[in-house]
Amino acid sequence: MWNPFKKSGGDDTQKMGMLQKLAMKKMMNMSPQEKEKMMQEAMKPENKDKLLQAMEMMKKTGQITDAQVEETRQKLGL
Repeated sequence: MWNPFKKSGGDDTQKMGMLQKLAMKKMMNMSPQEKEKMMQEAMKPENKDKLLQAMEMMKKTGQITDAQVEETRQKLGL
C-alpha cells in the first residue's frame, strides 16, 4: 500500500511540525485494517474536495511541490 509519509529522497521528519509528527507516529502504529478504514473514510466523495483544497494550500505554502501534488492525485485517482 502506498504510504503518504514515506519520502523517496529520505526521511524529513525534522521539517515536520509537532502535530504532523504525532499524526505520523499514530499512523505508523496502526494496524493495516485501521489504515485501510481511515483511507476509505478519507476517500469518500464528500471529502475529496477537502483533500484537494488541503493539497493546494500545502503547495501554496511550499510544503509540497507541483510534482508531489500531481503524483498524489494520480495515486489517489483524483
